[in-house]
Amino acid sequence: MSEQYFSKQPQSKSNPNTWTFELRDHLFTFTSDYGVFSKGEVDFGSRTLIDSFIEPRVDGDILDLGCGYGPIGLSLAKVYPSRKIVLCDINERALALAEKNAKQNDIENVEFKISDRLEAFPNRKFAAVATNPPIRAGKSVVHQMFQDSYEALVPNGELWVVIQKKQGAPSAQRKLEELFGNADIVVKNKGYFILCAKKE
Repeated sequence: MSEQYFSKQPQSKSNPNTWTFELRDHLFTFTSDYGVFSKGEVDFGSRTLIDSFIEPRVDGDILDLGCGYGPIGLSLAKVYPSRKIVLCDINERALALAEKNAKQNDIENVEFKISDRLEAFPNRKFAAVATNPPIRAGKSVVHQMFQDSYEALVPNGELWVVIQKKQGAPSAQRKLEELFGNADIVVKNKGYFILCAKKE
């Protein structure tokens, strides 16, 4: 079985790839690698989430949950310089790349944490959580991420999720409605759904 990008320590041989990409009117230089989700470009789902995300109305930090090499969190950090953006991932190679990408794009309003879901943040609250969840880890893992995110949000905080219809968007929406009492479809684009649920 091929190695999954949500492995803690990828064993695949490192072969970094660097490219430039424009997100939210900012040009970024990203480096990714084997053993990390989406090695060669910013994937369409993440781009759709980045383009759709709206700054929360409440104060507080924003969490990029399962950040990979960092495109979501780093682009939000660039767009919202007055916010601290926290990037976390279980994948140590991915998180090291996210830190590298922050440096090579001169982004300083960020923090990085190795974390299996939200276990590294037992008492921390966020104004928003954004995630492109690891679908291949299974529905139970993804739905636990939703549950953990709900508990980690401040009142009126928001969870933003990108998920393909064919990979479980309808069941994800139902789970969010069960947890939050609401779940709006913000965008539908080429089979990708952007869902936003607010903690009331």
